[in-house]
Amino acid sequence: MTKLKLKPFVIPTFVAVIALASLFTSALINNDNKNLSDSDEPVTYVSDTIIDSTTAVMDTSVKIINPYTDETTKIGKYFYDYKAEATKQEQAIIYHDGTYMQNSGIDFINDKVFDVIAVLNGEVLNVKDDEILGKIVEIKHDNDYITIYQSLSEINVKKGDKVNQGQVIGKSGTNELDKEIGNHLHFEFYINGQVVDPTLYLNKELNKDNNNKE
Repeated sequence: MTKLKLKPFVIPTFVAVIALASLFTSALINNDNKNLSDSDEPVTYVSDTIIDSTTAVMDTSVKIINPYTDETTKIGKYFYDYKAEATKQEQAIIYHDGTYMQNSGIDFINDKVFDVIAVLNGEVLNVKDDEILGKIVEIKHDNDYITIYQSLSEINVKKGDKVNQGQVIGKSGTNELDKEIGNHLHFEFYINGQVVDPTLYLNKELNKDNNNKE
């Protein structure tokens, strides 16, 4: 096969074309970089700072829990509600020493002694031992909530103590007023000094800034 040979004048021309092409490409790149640097729009880069500045969303609601942890505990006597059906009102009547009384709380019963816990954070207002009602603990909470725990056999707190929600404050027991139902906890709930039906508030989420159940 015959070998082709480039004529002498072709080689310098070819080298010159390549050099011009390189210069043109370099000029374009420099111009693009200049346009980017002169742009008025700032360039934002993703960094660890953006991730680190994330703020967690916190739940500001409050949920009142049951005053016990033993799931076998149940209601033995209901709060007396003037608007309730007659059959439920009958279950909320207390008979003692020849007198019928309306129940101002709920009586939680169990065959065995169970731990009694604070339903909310608070401060112990009073601790006393009553001949008829048994051992009693009163706790004040935010928003003028007050809870009362009666018929206790043991008390684990004293007046002025700060207690946390779920903290054991005593144990269930018996008293002279409701001795026919045996071992139990008598629980009362007050809002702004008014007694209310605890079933309307237990296990409900409440707003910290008001006294209304949601």
